[in-house]
Parts: sequence; C-alpha cells; structure tokens
Amino acid sequence: MTDLLPGPALDRLVSDDLPTRLWNDSADPDELRRSIALGAVGATCNPVIALAVVRRHLGRWSERIREIASEDASATDADIAWQVVEELSIEGAGQLEPAFEASGGRDGRLSIQTDPRLHRDSAALVDQAVRFAGLAPNVIVKIPATAVGIAAMEEATFRGVSINATVSFTVAQAVAAAEAIERGLDRRAAEGLPEHEFGSVVTIMGGRLDDWLKHTTKRDRVLVDPGILEWAGVAALKKAYSIFQARAFRSRVLSAAFRNHFQWSELQGGDLVVSPPFDWQLRIAENRLPVVDRIDVPVDPAIVEELLRRVPDFARAYDEHGLSLDEFDSFGASVITLRQFLEAGAELEALVREVILEP
Repeated sequence: MTDLLPGPALDRLVSDDLPTRLWNDSADPDELRRSIALGAVGATCNPVIALAVVRRHLGRWSERIREIASEDASATDADIAWQVVEELSIEGAGQLEPAFEASGGRDGRLSIQTDPRLHRDSAALVDQAVRFAGLAPNVIVKIPATAVGIAAMEEATFRGVSINATVSFTVAQAVAAAEAIERGLDRRAAEGLPEHEFGSVVTIMGGRLDDWLKHTTKRDRVLVDPGILEWAGVAALKKAYSIFQARAFRSRVLSAAFRNHFQWSELQGGDLVVSPPFDWQLRIAENRLPVVDRIDVPVDPAIVEELLRRVPDFARAYDEHGLSLDEFDSFGASVITLRQFLEAGAELEALVREVILEP
C-alpha cells in the first residue's frame, strides 16, 4: 500500500468521503496557508513551535518584541515571550476561521498550549485556559494529560473551554482525558449552561511513544523484530479510537508527533484528527500515498503480541488500565516531553532577552 505512485503530487491530503481531518502541527502563518490548501482545518502552537517560528521569521518578530518591551517596561522576558505565543496563535486562528464557521465549531481550531511551568498547579492551568479561550472564538487549549492536568481539563471544560489533551502517549491517558471532558460537559448540562460544539480532541503523540520504546529496548538490551517499534504508536492510536467510538466520547482522537507515514495512512477513515508537521504533509503529497479507509484494519496481531510480550512499557501504553492516574506524570515519554517544553520556553525567553538587549 505504500509503493510510490507515478505522477504529480497530491493536491489534497483528505477525502471528502472520509471523516478524517487534517491539522497542521505548526502555527507558522506561511506553512499554515499552504497546509490549508492541502485540506488542513486546524493547527497548533506550543513553546517548541513558537521558538521555531520566531527563529524562522526573526526580522518580523524582533521588531515586534522590541515594540512589546517599549510598550510595557514592567513586562518580563517570559511575559513578552508568551505575548508572542498568543499573537502567533491569534493570527493562526484568523486563518482558520472560515473552517470554524463552516463546521459549526467542530474544526477550524487553533491549539494554544498552557505554560508548561504551571504543570503542577491545576487552578493556574484552568485560569490560563479560560484566558486563552478568550483570545479568539476558535481557540482550543492544550492541557497536559498528567494527574493535575486531567483535573484541570474537567474544570476548564465546565467553564466553557475547548480542550486539546497533550503530553499524552498512552491509551490510559487518552481515556482519562476523554472521561474528564465528559464530566465537564455533563456538569455544564446539569447547571443549565449553554451547549455548543466544543471540538475537543485528545492527542496521542504516537511517534514520541515509539521514541520512548526504542530507548527502553536499547537500555534494557532487548532485541525485537526489526521495524515492529514503528507500529507501537499506531497500535495505541487505533486501540484508543476503538474505545472512543464504543463509548461515544464527545472528543476526538488526534494523532501527533509523526515519525512515520503509518501515523497518517493507518488512521484514514476514522472520525479523528491527524496532525503532521508541514514537511510530513509535503512528503505524503510528493509520494502520493493513497487516502484510503484503513482505520478498522488492525495492526498485525503478531506485531502487537511481540510488543506486549517483549516491551513492558508498550503493554502499559496499550492497556486501558496500564497506567494509574498517578503514573501519568512519571511515564518516560511524559517526563521527556515536559522537559522539552520547559526547555523550549526557556530558549524562547532567552531569545527575547537577546533581541531586547541587542545594540
């Protein structure tokens, strides 16, 4: 199914006959414009993405950073960095507004991530989520699928915030996040609060799960059949999707952190979101990978069985009850990803400081 096809690149990466939606894993305005032309109806922003965008368009953002600093002498480097993240997100939200209106709010969403420094404070996460939700009508707020974050998701949903669960790698985290969103929605209904389309999504960072399992097998000197670790994230995503469908959760699964094209092609046909970086979209288009319904095609049972038998952290990631709520924070992929988000935030602050102090 993955043989290269002759002829020009695909014009679009979606099929009107399938419910699968494409989002762009960046808020870079130029990339997002081109991704929308390929069929994208959503995008995301976080400290890693914002840092990359500012570096790529340093001339524009250097001028804006100096303007912000001159407008408010009390603003810290962190304050200015997060204002850049917000402005970048608002710009992306504007580009997606037509898709938001056309879908009644289900699509056309711009995800903005809560400050990773708040990951231990549920109330602070909720307060920031509520504020971010007011930046534009189609903003969706990313909250980490940690023990603290799960509680924040419920409360933020109750307070009217659309959620994108992030820092999420396992079926257990995905189900816990979806259940938290359901509780928040049910609380709204019980209080007679207005109902609307939240468009909430629950991310599984499939490629980062693959990365972690490759690390653990190398660390533990475990040899498995070559290539099977490329299927781990896909297997977890398909398992989570089947649970979401069976329980009629009002949120959708989102596939992120691409490491191979299976994380796009094997999920086509599902009522879910695939969110590859723009370069992955180009590669998929250039190789003319077919957009065909494969969501109900299971991962080879022999691959799943070997992963379950030989890779303990895959078993924990694949089993709905493989991790307790308190274990979400200490799962290896969660620790690594939170560190990277924190480091990117610090790098963005440092870049702001360099721009302001530049002679």
